[in-house]
Amino acid sequence: MQSQFLAAISQLCAEKNLPRETVIETVEAALKAAYRKDFGNKNEELEVDMSNNVDSFTIYVVKEVAAEVEDPDLDMSIEEAKKHKKDPKVGDIIKIDVTPTGFGRIAAQAAKQVIIQRLQEAERDIMYDMFKDRENELLNAQVHRVQDDMVYIDLGKITVSLPKEHRIPGERYYAGQRLKLYLDKVIKTSKGPQLLISRTHPELVRKLMEMEIPEIQAGTVEIKRIAREPGVRTKLTVLSHDEKIDPIGACVGQKGVRIQSVMDELFGERIDVIYHTDDIEKLLRVSLAPATIVYIEINDAQRHAKVYVEEDQRPLAIGSKGQNVRLASKLTDLIVDIEDAKNLTDEQLEKSRSPKAQEMTTKKQKEKKVAAAALDIHGLDIDKKYMVALENANLTLLEQLKGLSATDLATIEGIDQDGGEAIHAAIK
Repeated sequence: MQSQFLAAISQLCAEKNLPRETVIETVEAALKAAYRKDFGNKNEELEVDMSNNVDSFTIYVVKEVAAEVEDPDLDMSIEEAKKHKKDPKVGDIIKIDVTPTGFGRIAAQAAKQVIIQRLQEAERDIMYDMFKDRENELLNAQVHRVQDDMVYIDLGKITVSLPKEHRIPGERYYAGQRLKLYLDKVIKTSKGPQLLISRTHPELVRKLMEMEIPEIQAGTVEIKRIAREPGVRTKLTVLSHDEKIDPIGACVGQKGVRIQSVMDELFGERIDVIYHTDDIEKLLRVSLAPATIVYIEINDAQRHAKVYVEEDQRPLAIGSKGQNVRLASKLTDLIVDIEDAKNLTDEQLEKSRSPKAQEMTTKKQKEKKVAAAALDIHGLDIDKKYMVALENANLTLLEQLKGLSATDLATIEGIDQDGGEAIHAAIK
């Protein structure tokens, strides 16, 4: 029949979900500590026997038979060993019962706090291991309570606070509320595992997408990059490992059902899904949508990009409170500046692959022609003979003709009154 003490240990293990062997080892360590405190010394090797079917313990000092005793705490001569064993030999292990009278009661009292402490440590270790295995995973949780500015989350066997910086801005919490969290990190401390949970981590979006979209779970569609402003907007890039599957279509779902489920979980946060590309310029261009980009200049060494847009596209590129350009910057890992396309050189425009840049180049060329025509008499709509007369008089610039009346022009050799009036009208 099992002793009441061992039965109590078995019950404790069942209640606390602890390995019985761990608890037995803890109790034995506590009993050894209690014995050493009042009766033994720290150098002795002790053994505890709790196998008797009574509520008592036996404490043994363990020594090895030696031809020459070097350490009396660990060694025993053959002569001394004969008191405990018949025909002892060098190398034999001798166990000597040193259990003090009434040690069971003394040990129980002395070891109580140690046992409780060790059991708590064992529980903390089990809790740590359990959550450490779930690090970087999605947790289904429930709000335990909201007190002042603190939000406490019930994770089943542990209650954890959700820090303010890891809450979605504007999201309200109430007791009993079900929500999903990202377990960012588990840290081992003397008070138990410290869980760093988050509703704002970019990986929360990835995990929610994996949960809602079978193609991502299967690895057919892959999320490559994520940039997030919690509660407002997320931009992410996707690619498909199966040419038959459109990655954006798979993520959005029929009538947007799939992506809407993720957005609902994130307090209505908008999610932009973008085709992934390793071409960083192209990625930056699409990540700044809906703005039309004229030209992009990237300095790889400084991780800096200048993005040129026309004036009416600047607000679209920057976005509300700078949100669009910030997300594009995070997504591409570039410092992004939005510049006015008017500052582009002809060389930059020619280099650009953008249709908008080509359009601007054509426009600039036309403007130059108009400007040149405005400076040179050859742009005037006049009879050729009058043009020759002006050239012969070294009057080839419009600036030279300004201020001259039709009568003045008619005094030039080769130009009559009709010609003077025609030239004067053309200049106007």
